[in-house]
Amino acid sequence: MKKAIFTLLCLLTVSAMVAQTEISGTVKDGSGVPVTGANVLILNSSSGSTSDFDGNFSFTTSLSGTQKLQVSFLGYETYIQDIELNGAAITLQIVLQEGGTSLDEVVLTASATFRSQKDTPMSISSLKQKEITKLSANSQADIIRSIPGITAEGGGGETASNVFVRGLPSGGQYVFNPLQYDGMPLMSTFGLNSSAHDVYARPDIGFKGVEFVRGGAAVLYGAGSVAGIINYTSKTGDSNDENIINVEWADKGRLKTDFYTGGKLGGEDSNTYYAFTGFVRKDDGPIETGLPTKGVQFRANIKQKFENGSFTVHGQFINDNAQFFLPLPLDGDRKRIAGNDGEPVSQLLSGELAQTSFLTPGGVYESPIEDGVHTQGGYLMGDFNYNFSEDLKFKSKVRYANYKHNFALYVGGNGANNNPITLNDYVANVAPGNQGFTAMYQGTTSDINGSDLVVDNLHIDRLRPMTDYSGEASLTKTLHVENGTHNITGGVFLARTEAEDVNYQYRVLSEFNNNPKLVNLSYTDAGGNNVVFSDGGLYNRIGMTSNKFLSQNKTAFYLTDEMVFDKWRFDVGFRIENTEGTFSNGNIVESQVYENTDLTPELANVRFADGSFTRANVSATDWALSLAGLYKLSDAVNLYANFSKGFFFPQIRGFAPISTGVTGSKYDSEKIIQVEAGAKVGTEKFKGSFAGYYVGLSDRIKIDQGFVNGTLVDLTRSEQSTRTIGLESTFDWAFAENFNLRGSATYQNHEISKNVSTDLTNNTSSTQNEGNKLARQPNFLGSLGAYYDDGAFDALLSFNHTGSKFAADNNTVELDAITIARLGAGYQFGMGGEDSDDTLRLGFSIFNLFDDKGVTEGDPRNVNQAGDAEFFFGRPILPRRFFLTATFNF
Repeated sequence: MKKAIFTLLCLLTVSAMVAQTEISGTVKDGSGVPVTGANVLILNSSSGSTSDFDGNFSFTTSLSGTQKLQVSFLGYETYIQDIELNGAAITLQIVLQEGGTSLDEVVLTASATFRSQKDTPMSISSLKQKEITKLSANSQADIIRSIPGITAEGGGGETASNVFVRGLPSGGQYVFNPLQYDGMPLMSTFGLNSSAHDVYARPDIGFKGVEFVRGGAAVLYGAGSVAGIINYTSKTGDSNDENIINVEWADKGRLKTDFYTGGKLGGEDSNTYYAFTGFVRKDDGPIETGLPTKGVQFRANIKQKFENGSFTVHGQFINDNAQFFLPLPLDGDRKRIAGNDGEPVSQLLSGELAQTSFLTPGGVYESPIEDGVHTQGGYLMGDFNYNFSEDLKFKSKVRYANYKHNFALYVGGNGANNNPITLNDYVANVAPGNQGFTAMYQGTTSDINGSDLVVDNLHIDRLRPMTDYSGEASLTKTLHVENGTHNITGGVFLARTEAEDVNYQYRVLSEFNNNPKLVNLSYTDAGGNNVVFSDGGLYNRIGMTSNKFLSQNKTAFYLTDEMVFDKWRFDVGFRIENTEGTFSNGNIVESQVYENTDLTPELANVRFADGSFTRANVSATDWALSLAGLYKLSDAVNLYANFSKGFFFPQIRGFAPISTGVTGSKYDSEKIIQVEAGAKVGTEKFKGSFAGYYVGLSDRIKIDQGFVNGTLVDLTRSEQSTRTIGLESTFDWAFAENFNLRGSATYQNHEISKNVSTDLTNNTSSTQNEGNKLARQPNFLGSLGAYYDDGAFDALLSFNHTGSKFAADNNTVELDAITIARLGAGYQFGMGGEDSDDTLRLGFSIFNLFDDKGVTEGDPRNVNQAGDAEFFFGRPILPRRFFLTATFNF
């Protein structure tokens, strides 16, 4: 009996040993460079691995018979090979070809493991760097406006794009969806100075591409996000041994040179790699202002690989100026108004305001108004990865950022006489009963024609230096169970951000024209006294209007499990986070600094800080939960669903101290619930997705700005709840050889379910706008494009459509739908002979092909403007622009 049992055990052991097949090999690209992190798996199983830093992989499986092995990585075509599993070891040499479709690409964002988009139970879109380069994008909005569920407004120019996700209420910017470089946000906290994330960095050609994650596990990892994440992933020299120069010309004086170089440092046996990228540019546009738009950005990384891991140091330096465009007066039909020269007025920025300065009680203030959005500084980040074993991996990132940042705003037409008006009528309004006036354009000695149009403007200098310290560390353990694997990750995220919000304002009288001349005005009042109304174009020096210092700490812990079974994938995660912040609000007083008795009080008196502060601390703690599942219905179709309960810590600037240690209301988190279900389809000819979603937000704090006594201030503070139900779809149909038709569509039904608004000037509260649509959010979004690429010649014609939307929550003004068309083409030449991989691509791109002049937004500082008024304040989309590019890859 004992012998029989022993024999049976031996047979079982031998059988198990025979059933185990070892699979190993290397993964390289077409140039022979190892591909790190490629996802290697047997389809419809939990057996697989990822390639290491030399492209090697190895794993064992108990499967038998003919199976399909799949290898995938971001930016490469998915590789599939039949293998025969019979217990004999298999060694493979796999070469990945550049290309691939979005559903095959490996997810790098909001995930602890490598997996394809098709196998991830949440909505993800991505763009490769080559596609971004072909766009010749004016701004982030140009890059992301084709993503379903995202409304992107780029009418302000290159920076501070307004981004709205799935009907979530926002003033724009990146409030619910942080902008990340290499998995770390450009700024860890929101609302310390309300600057958008894209003022701190610009896209360049040193990226592999960009991913857009919406909902689901986005609430868990890193800095966390309730709505989504925009993550750019940098090239490193080990996986991208190449050199690229891209030169871009455009009308309105644009010249921009991007470059990238990357490869190995040292000899053949070196494990040190480098990448260096950036740009130098100058630009008179996209709307000519006579003010500089110019700058540079440099980014670099050095990676050291060792046996079980790597350490990469990333760095950035930026010194860049970009002009910013705000709403301006339009006619009642929301068309541009002709100026004094007969040309339609596109902007009211005045080059004559360069070097503007005036006295304050604290000394001479020199305005940086000519610099527009000016950012100088950078970041330094360390990225450490270490594999203790095949099933235990450690990751850590530490980042320090410091920026000197000024945000200059020309608020066109927001004075007491904010509409274009003749000089004669203007003087009659500001000096009734005057006995005569003298008006001259700045720098001239001849009088202005009384029929010339003039307009009031407000100019704001926002001085916003920022320092950010952030870090993340996580440990991932892979557990193999009978039917699959668990990838359990525990992590921590820490951050501290310090920022200033110091504002200076002054008002200017100018002609109504593009790049307008400033107007100096004096008059004799009804009593016979001489009055200097505007001097150097300034008619109200105002001075400092904000002197705020804010800081915020965040501490978060998260635990996730990404499970892989036969046909099922499950993601489960939990996060708990605490934040603490300090708001120091400096007191401001007005003093007389000019003694000339002919000056108006607005010119003689200037505001400045008196050195006293009111301070208050806030703190809050909340938790997030994410549940997601995916079922592989067939080789072509995956079904998925996810649920998340998230939170958002509101902007601290909305909780100003009213006395030491006391804020006007309790600081607490905003709550968000998201539910999504859909399908992902991937065949040889067709790839796409379809999803339905619900987003509910409660306890949202919203600040609306407006004008009190000619000064821009916070007018109202609203507590909101909203809900959105939506449908979204994407498709990519290869309907002919090298020819694809791609598109997306989103329909969302959104409403304000609660809105209690407090008037901050008189401290009264009321219920308003409940049941209305959300401001600046359409019901329908869509994109459609035809793309051709045979490896040499490429072309595209695409359309991005944003449906009609209301300018403000009161729903009194509806803005018409906008369709932006883009046309582009290029041809790639081989350079250097048959054995050379050197190429040169010459191409062109036209933004806003049909020159749609639709209005992206009404004046957010004048929410009560009427839709049928003689003049309407709004920001039209940027005009048509033509680009030429030359891309040399060697």
